[in-house]
Amino acid sequence: MNQLKRFSTRAVHAGLDCLPEGATTPPLFQTSAFAFPSAQEGVRRFQQEEGYVYSRYGNPTVHAAEQRLASLEGSEDALLCSSGMFAITCSLLSLLQVGDHLISEESVYGGTYSLFNQLFPRWGIEVTWVDTLDADAIRKALRASTRVLYLETPANPLLKVLPLAELAEFAQQNNLISVVDSTFGTPYHQTPLALGCDLVIHSATKFLGGHGDLTAGVVAGNHAQIERVRKQYHRLMGGMLSPFEAFLLARGLQTLPLRMERISATALTLAHFLQKEPAVFCVHYPGLESHPQHEIACRQMQNGFGGVLAFEMKEGFAAAVRFLDSLQLILRAASLGDVNTLIMHPASSSHRALSLEERRVLGIGAGLLRLSVGLEDPIDLQEDLKQAFSCIAK
Repeated sequence: MNQLKRFSTRAVHAGLDCLPEGATTPPLFQTSAFAFPSAQEGVRRFQQEEGYVYSRYGNPTVHAAEQRLASLEGSEDALLCSSGMFAITCSLLSLLQVGDHLISEESVYGGTYSLFNQLFPRWGIEVTWVDTLDADAIRKALRASTRVLYLETPANPLLKVLPLAELAEFAQQNNLISVVDSTFGTPYHQTPLALGCDLVIHSATKFLGGHGDLTAGVVAGNHAQIERVRKQYHRLMGGMLSPFEAFLLARGLQTLPLRMERISATALTLAHFLQKEPAVFCVHYPGLESHPQHEIACRQMQNGFGGVLAFEMKEGFAAAVRFLDSLQLILRAASLGDVNTLIMHPASSSHRALSLEERRVLGIGAGLLRLSVGLEDPIDLQEDLKQAFSCIAK
């Protein structure tokens, strides 16, 4: 149903046309295998890869969710995985081999950093970290063996925004595949494929599922690219998504535009509030004019700037701990994209694998806190923040 024009309509209707018996919502096919009506049909399904044989190879519930995601991303195809990290891993392994080189944006999720720093060298893949806002730095990092340009925007946890159209053009000119982690953006706020990027990845655990009740990842792109990921690594490594979690994800996607509209509006309200708080040194949110890439975000994102922001406590780690322990409504949890508002300390959680010096270079200080805004009333959230600030002032 990619012919459906408007986002909210696609969020509800996309994927329904591949369902049996005119179902209005994807049924849950909670089965590991599918029986063949005849031996010949079994041979045909395996040879032509049409129809369902085993849920590691494909499942109707999972397929319906994939088609909905592809529609929202404006892609030919999408592939669901057991987690966002598996989506990153199998996608990049389908593009890289021993001796190849990857250029990565230096500001990425901590799990991605550990994958590139710890496992890729064991597999003979070299990684160069660069500030991809610096065109000269990217050019200097290029090698004859470079195959992929890896990006994350808005980046975790400081919400760095990268100019995707310009970076995609650079990748094309140098025969690189551009891969973008757009988890913070969601397809409601930005569509990297429309800006020229080759593959877009999400931790669907977050805003796409939206209710904190599933773990999933997705990669979207053209059909040939997704088939390469599916056949070369996804099936063999067994990182498929379960039918039940695909069922939950398809349900969550139906309300994605409504949730993100509310969440983004609340995030901007809280960002302005935090800017005025004396205990806060700096607020990181692309919707603020003070954000260094605000103009890029205005040009690249639509319908708001997302539901994640970060802020730095003037008195560092001690103040951050007191503040966290004083919160009464906002939950201390190492995730994001939930209906609940969540807060975490990146230096001791998502980015703990980085050395102190590496965190310093990236600007991840001991007093930095990341806030993922949920669906609570903005006034209640603001009051909880206010009372926590009053507690550390005592």
